[in-house]
This record gives sequence, structure tokens and C-alpha cells, in this order.
Amino acid sequence: MGKVIKMSEHTGKINVGDLAKKINKKLGIQVAHDLNESNPVSVKDWIPTGSRWLDCSIKPGEYAGIPVGKITELAGLSGAGKSFMAAQIAGNAQKKGMFVVYFDAESAIDEDFLIKAGCTKDQLLYQQAVSVEKVLETMEYVMNEYSGARVLFIWDSIAATPSEKDLEGDFNPQSSMAVKPRIFSKAFPKLTIPLANTESTLLLINQLKTNISSRPAEMLVEPYIAPGGKAIEYFSSLRIWLTKRKAKASFALDEDGIRVGSHVKAFIKKSRMGSEGRICEFKIMWGGNNVRIQDEESWLEVLKAAKHPNFTLSGAWYTMIGKDGKSRKFQAKQWLKKLEEKSFRETVISLMDETLIEKYKS
Repeated sequence: MGKVIKMSEHTGKINVGDLAKKINKKLGIQVAHDLNESNPVSVKDWIPTGSRWLDCSIKPGEYAGIPVGKITELAGLSGAGKSFMAAQIAGNAQKKGMFVVYFDAESAIDEDFLIKAGCTKDQLLYQQAVSVEKVLETMEYVMNEYSGARVLFIWDSIAATPSEKDLEGDFNPQSSMAVKPRIFSKAFPKLTIPLANTESTLLLINQLKTNISSRPAEMLVEPYIAPGGKAIEYFSSLRIWLTKRKAKASFALDEDGIRVGSHVKAFIKKSRMGSEGRICEFKIMWGGNNVRIQDEESWLEVLKAAKHPNFTLSGAWYTMIGKDGKSRKFQAKQWLKKLEEKSFRETVISLMDETLIEKYKS
């Protein structure tokens, strides 16, 4: 005799919430969700990058930033300011009540740099990134041990962090070829769901390298590549590439001609928020006492690029008309001084929001 199959007593319409509870009970883990009550994969919060232009470019129709609960890659050329932007993101995350774990593979971050970037030491753990495996194990441990806490993990940088095999082996690069990409391809699927469920965030700092492809046409179209393998591309919800201008224009100089910053172009390489391909520019000041992202200075460039009908240029004079109908004239050299005026600042932000946010709302 064949096996008798017992039919379920549940027939007819399925209750979503009831089914989700029973599946979670059977599996012993919270993986099934009633989207009418909660959605762990939707982005509920954002961490500002320090640039309003970049934050408004990340998600069309919204003032966004680094998505909480997701993996973000911030890759850049040497000296572009990616470590400083990461430190400023850390400070902004702390203002939201998040704890920061900073993995440093280059032993390049000192506490004065972090404090200048807006971080507080009492909500930040600094850990030397001695190996890829130990960094990944730490992240998994923190999320399991402190599942109720929102944590920002910053990994600076994944390109400079060796694997255990790199440390144990010789200096022959062939002996550990493609080890890290294989580790990432196993690790990121394992970390993605815990990051979403705990509302924690992973910010990967990576280095852009020259594309030395054997096909010249590909090198012209894609002059840079970010190392680490395909897993980074697949599992990152947001990828931002920082490049610099050519020659002298790539640097910001002080009154003595000393380089104290970089003129950066931020290119959204990938975005699951629908903003891939957007570009914005600003300066990152990483030297001297004035360590910051020159955010307000870049707002004028936003309005110039937008060609808003209420913002025009005639000779050396700009004319800006606000919602109150008043006309405000100024020159570029007066920009920061004029922003100190409340009505002028409100008008600028209003025009920027119309340009970067309102026009993209569905």
C-alpha cells in the first residue's frame, strides 16, 4: 500500500500574518514577514554623507544619504577624501544614535581626525583590520550579541585588508590569487539579512585602480575598476565612486599654496534606489584646521547646473527669485556671506529642493 497523504485542515483563503508566524516558528528564525505590518528590506532611515547635493542625488524625490540596513561601497582614487567622508558619515550616524565600529587596515586613522570629522569616542570602537576573516567574524558577532542595537560598520579599506592565506603565505601573488573575492562571495550573502533585520549598515571603503584591460575601447569607457570581485557589485545597494579633476584643479590650496583638500566628482555607479549615473561635485578639505566637506560652497554649482528659471546670470551678477516673489542679486564672491541671511538661505534650499527632489517625486 502506498503512503497515505494527510490533507491539511486549512483550506480556502490564507491569512498572511498567521502564515508568517507559523513559518517563523517552524524555521526557528524571523524570516517571513507580513508586508502590511513590517518590511525589513525597505530603507526606513538614511545617514547623511555631509554633502546635501549627494544626499539628494541618491534617491530620486527624497533627501537621502547612505541607506541604513544595506551594504554601500565608497570607492575612490588616492587622496580623493574617501576616508574623511567615511569619518563624517560615522559622525552623522552617531547623531542618529548609532554605534560605530571602524575597521582600519592601513593604521591611518587617528582620534584627532575622527573628532574633527564630528565623531565622539564613547560611541565608536576602533579595530585594526588584521585580516578579512577576522573583520567578517567581528561583524557577525556584534550583530548576534547586540541584536537590538543599530551599528554602522566602516571597513577602511577592503583592498588593503589581507586574507589569512595572504598572511600565512609567501610574497608570491599567485599563491593567494582571488582568495578575497571568494571569501566575499560567501560572506556577503551571510551578512545581508542580519544587516537588514538589525537595521545595521556596512560601509565598504575601496580603492579605484586603473583599468588595464587588453581591450582599449573598454579602457576608454571604463578607465577605473574597484577590486574585490563581483560579490561587492551584486550585494551593494549603493556604490559611489570618488574621482578628482585633472591636474592642478584636482586640489584645493590654502593661502600659502599648500594642498589641503581635493576637488571631488561623486559618481553613483550603482543604486537600487534608481539614481545610477548621477554626478555631483564638491571639495573635501582634509588638511589644516578647516577639515570638512565644502557643502554650502557646492550649492551655487547646483543652481548653475539646474538652469532654474528663477535663477539667472547676467554678467557677474546672479539673480534669484524666491517663493515670496522677491528678487535677490549677488555675486559669486558674496555667496557664503549671503547664506548667513535666513531668507536668502531658505530661498536657495527651496530652489535646490525643487531641482533635486520635487521634480522627481512620483
